[in-house]
Amino acid sequence: MSLFKNIFSSKKKENLDKGLEKSKDSFFGKLTKAVAGKSKVDDDVLDNLEEVLVSSDVGVDTTLKIIKRIEARVAQDKYLGTEELNKILREEIAGLLSETNTGNAAEITIPQNVKPYVIMVVGVNGVGKTTTIGKLAYQLKNQGYKVVLGAADTFRAAAIDQLEVWADRVGIPIVKQQMGSDPASVAFDTLSSAVTQNADVVIIDTAGRLHNKVNLMNELTKVKRVMQKVVDDTPHEVLLVLDGSTGQNAFEQAKQFTKATEVTSLAVTKLDGTAKGGVVIGISDQFQIPVKYIGVGEGIEDLQVFNKYEFVDSFFKTSN
Repeated sequence: MSLFKNIFSSKKKENLDKGLEKSKDSFFGKLTKAVAGKSKVDDDVLDNLEEVLVSSDVGVDTTLKIIKRIEARVAQDKYLGTEELNKILREEIAGLLSETNTGNAAEITIPQNVKPYVIMVVGVNGVGKTTTIGKLAYQLKNQGYKVVLGAADTFRAAAIDQLEVWADRVGIPIVKQQMGSDPASVAFDTLSSAVTQNADVVIIDTAGRLHNKVNLMNELTKVKRVMQKVVDDTPHEVLLVLDGSTGQNAFEQAKQFTKATEVTSLAVTKLDGTAKGGVVIGISDQFQIPVKYIGVGEGIEDLQVFNKYEFVDSFFKTSN
């Protein structure tokens, strides 16, 4: 089927398959129980399927859309066998994500006429924000870009130290100040340094707190305003990092951050250690913001560009 042609390298696809194993096993275990003793898709099966999707962290709104699509298929084919349910789910979820997310594999692209291109990364503590920055910086460097990191999460010494470890590992410069410094000042220094170094990309880490939406909004607005004194119209990208293993809490974080600042792209991490991978389907559908990256392992290569067709294919892949 052309939708599911493998456009990743075989190694990356293998890592994606492996990273989604827990989610897939949990989902199919529930799905098997949902259709036990049934030969065709009827109202009972659809009710059970709705429960399976919600309990797999797909989210209520997205689940209802999927069920509505399958009901339409059942209306067309009065005797739709339960053995076809996997194939139908795969097709309808891929179709749904195609409607709500334009394009296919959609990594952050660096325009040739913007230099430096500034990416501000937001998200609560513990979601894998700093690790995502390090892995993204590694990818961009490998693509030939000159990258500078800015340690503007000045509320935790560990955040500065961790980002410095990644900068050393990737082999790129980092701009930092002492813990407790003004984040906007760090951002200003980072952009100033990047301009001096003729850097292509700047990635700014920010404090991961949801203590108060108003304070968060004010803080991020100040960082933006100060950066614009150095480079107009910055940041060019605001990447929100969400922890996929938290399931529905990731939805809530996305809601809070999108209210506090203009988020342009999403990264969903820690999918390899959880059975809550269905959250990517819901988040991808519910927020009119593209999911650009997913984390499916600890390795430096395991931050993958989110390709909805490859993701759905891996999620619904059955063992031969």
